[in-house]
Amino acid sequence: MKKLSLRARVLTGAVAAAAVGTFQVASASASTPTAAPTAVEADAANRNLQQTTHLTVAAATKAAQATLDAAKKENQRVSVAVVDRNGNTIVTLRGDGSGPQAYESAVKKAYTAVSWNAPTSELAKRLTNAPTLKDIPGTLFLAGGAPVTAKGAPIAGIGVAGAPSGDLDEKFAQAGVASLGR
Repeated sequence: MKKLSLRARVLTGAVAAAAVGTFQVASASASTPTAAPTAVEADAANRNLQQTTHLTVAAATKAAQATLDAAKKENQRVSVAVVDRNGNTIVTLRGDGSGPQAYESAVKKAYTAVSWNAPTSELAKRLTNAPTLKDIPGTLFLAGGAPVTAKGAPIAGIGVAGAPSGDLDEKFAQAGVASLGR
């Protein structure tokens, strides 16, 4: 067996000592209880935490598919978007033959509906008195968006675009909302 040089022995010893020291620190840390659960309990007791309701991906997908199915029954080619309370897209479906503008419009309609907790057809009427509403980024004040609520609060929005009229788009979005009650 080959004898290691003094330098190699010192380096090997240093590495071994560092490994043992790290193991001891890690095991000491692992056995020491943390204060995090206590802090969370204290926050909960002081009502500093808030629970919110969100659609699951499965529920959002079910609503989007019901929306697309309602449009298909009337031979309409649409895109559907479901967004969460914060306007983040959960799911989008592009119907066969849906136009290229429909995807982005559906997302914006869904975002607009959940942001104001109102159908976008109602919001479009508000533009008469407040025309600058349409300047808010990410919004689209055209019929075709419907909010999804739980306990009176908006939790999601469904937007539809691509049918010849916003009234049809919104009818299909409402079919998606209705599917969540079944």
